[in-house]
Amino acid sequence: MSQCIATYRIHDDHADFRKKAESIAVGMTVGSWTELPQAKRESLKKHLGEVYAVEIHESQDGQPGGRYADIRIAYPDINFSRDIPALLVTVFGKISMDGRIKLMSLNLSDDFLTGFPGPKFGIEGVRQQLGVFDRPLLMSIFKSVIGLNADELREQFIRQARGGVDLIKDDEILFENELTPIATRVKLCMQAAAETELETGKKLLYAANLTGRTSGLREQALRAIDAGANALLFNVLSYGYDVLQELSSDPEISVPIAAHPALAGALYPSPHYGIAAPVLLGQLMRLAGADLVLFPSPYGSVTMPRDENLAIRDELHKADMGVKRSMPVPSAGIHPGLVPKIIRDFGLDVVVNAGGGIHGHPMGTEAGGRAFVQAIQAAIDRTPLTDYAAAHPELKAALELWGGEA
Repeated sequence: MSQCIATYRIHDDHADFRKKAESIAVGMTVGSWTELPQAKRESLKKHLGEVYAVEIHESQDGQPGGRYADIRIAYPDINFSRDIPALLVTVFGKISMDGRIKLMSLNLSDDFLTGFPGPKFGIEGVRQQLGVFDRPLLMSIFKSVIGLNADELREQFIRQARGGVDLIKDDEILFENELTPIATRVKLCMQAAAETELETGKKLLYAANLTGRTSGLREQALRAIDAGANALLFNVLSYGYDVLQELSSDPEISVPIAAHPALAGALYPSPHYGIAAPVLLGQLMRLAGADLVLFPSPYGSVTMPRDENLAIRDELHKADMGVKRSMPVPSAGIHPGLVPKIIRDFGLDVVVNAGGGIHGHPMGTEAGGRAFVQAIQAAIDRTPLTDYAAAHPELKAALELWGGEA
């Protein structure tokens, strides 16, 4: 029988964890068991959850709060439809409110995975769009854009593009507004991209922020694409994974989608509650069709533990999901001095994503982009950044301001 297996970590100083596991297996599937007559049990047996494992960890120092168990429960696929909302309600719906319990991992069946086409472009498709195959990609972010008019937005776009970036994304808090509605800003930004490509020879993706009521998202996406958009940014957790899947699998939405992690901090950081980051920002984002996935880096201003970062990377890259790979985008507080660490941890299939690290460069935004381009080349060449900076003033100024690896 085809099953999906969920692993939970439950903290409790006194619980009978095996009894707790049985309660979850029954309660989240058939509801009750011992009270049922035998005939009813036979008919419901194929729907009954199964306890796969209970691994108990006693408190090492005897202090309160240190005792926990990792519990694995198998849920028959017959119980739920092939969509992420049904999966999450099944494995973590009401028990997410039942004490200190965290969903740590999901082992999804091949049968369940057949319902998901995954990313339309993935890593390889995004690289083909840009014609870049042998290095990390570089993304910059619009900053302080609320209240900017179209001319001011265009000017900021051009400064970023001239710095040599591969992608530019909207700020996730840039919504529909009278000054720069999505069709207007897409047209002016794509015109600017074409102009700077003549100067730099580099193609560029611009990810316009897709916002508004859920019922109007498809229409807004098509309006942006008609205006020339070649990528979209989407705040997935505000809307739900299923909305991302609807957008990504729509044949008329023919551009890569970058998933922003807004609201993720309400769900993954606690050791006692929520959904583990590799599931939340890795496995489910990729399954729902994100071509690029942003998440907090282990290096900058909004940090995540390095082991969690690498686990997200693994979920976005691993082969056994049967869909295209998604591009990881570790973000927040990134400056050129961190580039060697990013490449060390993520390899070449990564987007180096910078906001303040580009706009805050002492020589200006264009120089900020060039400093990152130089840092990426130095790291690929395995040249210490300080050595490379000797002949590259933009990188030198960045290292003097923010520091970095030798």
